[in-house]
Amino acid sequence: MHTDATVSGSRLISALLWLCALSISGVFAWILFDILRLGAAHLSLDFLLNEPTRAGRAGGIAPIIVSTLWVLAIALAAALPLGLGTALWLHSFAPAGSRLSRAVRLLLDILAGVPSIVFGLFGAACFCLWMGMGFSILSGGLTLACMILPLLIRSTEMGLSAVPADWQRGAYALGLSRTATLRTVLIPVAMPAILAGLMLSIGRILAETAVLLFTSGYVDRYPESLFDSGRVMALHIYDLSMNVTGGDANAYATALALIGVLLLVNGAATTIGTHWLRGSIRT
Repeated sequence: MHTDATVSGSRLISALLWLCALSISGVFAWILFDILRLGAAHLSLDFLLNEPTRAGRAGGIAPIIVSTLWVLAIALAAALPLGLGTALWLHSFAPAGSRLSRAVRLLLDILAGVPSIVFGLFGAACFCLWMGMGFSILSGGLTLACMILPLLIRSTEMGLSAVPADWQRGAYALGLSRTATLRTVLIPVAMPAILAGLMLSIGRILAETAVLLFTSGYVDRYPESLFDSGRVMALHIYDLSMNVTGGDANAYATALALIGVLLLVNGAATTIGTHWLRGSIRT
């Protein structure tokens, strides 16, 4: 009887988990189908390569894509080294249970819950005004770097903490230095968690509007430098759907292009991380 009850309970839990997975997949499929239905007809090579005209009702989104990629590159270039370094310090170098490490973790958890509009106001005050960068792609990218740092640091630290302590002791017993242990043992094993945090960060960057409304600006032409204003794709979608009469078709087409950019960037990040991991294992 006990065995039958255990099997029934296991089947029930399995069915509930499958139901949750199918429900999430169904919601995603519904959203994607809606975007495809309304935007696929307007998505073309000309749309991706031309500049917008008539406030975005016509033309394409080429400058919007360029601005988006610049903002993403700046945010990741600033956040990745600082985030990875902070996570390594918290895990391997900070004294265990010290007040400083506890305070840093607490502040990171608080920052992770701060609304994006607050980061936008901070970026406008700090980067745009105080540092004199103005409404620029550089201001937007640095503000987004500040916003994704808590997510990157905590996900990387949790991945590092999941590595069994015996592995580190074994590396030290073999004569490896702390730096070599980090490079050849800890980081490769924690790479899935690092990549997960990176993908979530990329998604948050590409989907952000409020932060960039206050920092990178609204201009829809090609940026000539990092100090030029630039409109990202998420902000372009918002503007077309909310402020431009007759812009819904191009808004849906831009949303479809944004999903494509997200998939391409995540795929590239995963490929780079996998090749780096294989190289570290061979070494």
